[in-house]
Amino acid sequence: MTLRVVVAPAPFKGALGPADAAAAIATGVRLAGHEAIEVPVADGGEGTMDALVAAAGGRVVEAPARDPLGRPIHAFVGLLADGIAVVELAQASGYERLADAERDPEATSTLGTGDLIRAALDAGATRLIVGVGGSATTDGGLGIAIALGARVCDVTGTELVGTGADLARVAAVDLSGLDPRLAGVPIEIACDVNSPLVGPEGAAQVFGPQKGASPDAVVRLDAGLAHFAAVLAAQGLADVAHLPRAGAAGGAAGGMAAMLGASLTDGGARITTAAGLAGALVGADLCITGEGRFDAQTLTGKAPAAVAAACVDAGVPCVGLFGQVDVPPGIARRMGLAAALPIGRTVRPLAEAMAATADDLAAAGADVAGMWAAAHG
Repeated sequence: MTLRVVVAPAPFKGALGPADAAAAIATGVRLAGHEAIEVPVADGGEGTMDALVAAAGGRVVEAPARDPLGRPIHAFVGLLADGIAVVELAQASGYERLADAERDPEATSTLGTGDLIRAALDAGATRLIVGVGGSATTDGGLGIAIALGARVCDVTGTELVGTGADLARVAAVDLSGLDPRLAGVPIEIACDVNSPLVGPEGAAQVFGPQKGASPDAVVRLDAGLAHFAAVLAAQGLADVAHLPRAGAAGGAAGGMAAMLGASLTDGGARITTAAGLAGALVGADLCITGEGRFDAQTLTGKAPAAVAAACVDAGVPCVGLFGQVDVPPGIARRMGLAAALPIGRTVRPLAEAMAATADDLAAAGADVAGMWAAAHG
């Protein structure tokens, strides 16, 4: 029996992008004697631009930007057909841009993402898709707005630079200087989580510690986001404090919704749709998805959850391959996966395991396809 296997992984963070991960799994599936259809996906975080460019036959262009600490870098913008541009926040403002000792969401900013949005406008974009996962920041999108021409001041009228620490100091946001081209450009935010801006499930309390925030800093950032949201609402802008998905990327999603009129969408569902997953699943016997880590956050809008949901709708069984699996028994089945399997074949240091990701995925892809064919032949 020859299986038709759809291979639809998200990035394996720090190791492989979605296209390379798909190629590795597909290599294993083919070595086992089966057909593999590669559909790389993402959820708004790392790999979003690559997945959308691959799906649409677009191209990438290089652009100058600033990293989360304001240092000059070069990053990329994706250009698709019909004037659509893809900006991936992680390109300039991502967690991977910083060394461990530099990670501090009170000191970082999304200025560089604003630089990339401006570069997309310069390239002629008439519609923007902004993927906002994988951030090193908790600035509520202050940096993005400032880079695009907004003025943000404290009670003395002093302009703020737009870091996470500045959130609590915001007294007024002047949007009159925003790049005028934004007025005619719809912005769609592909969010990788469903979190609200503030509170126990919000940007600071859930994700701040991962970005280097101390317990005290988490409290300050959460209060700062709440204060910032109140200032925006008092100025007649949307109240985004408890808006679903507003907490994505340290509140950048919520800030862009309020200040730029952006719409917030489920990144996983949006990108799997754009990648043509539903069509690829027609006539498939099996789907293999995965990402670097399977944990509670996978259930909150990450790409493997979106792939599993699409497979349930299509009646195609789905198996997940992960660098690490950290969920209680039964969660995988509840999410729609037939199984969630770690790919590591030996116990080894993390750096060695990440370097072996492609080989491990190929081996796991061959094993899954072979066992599935044997069990269902």
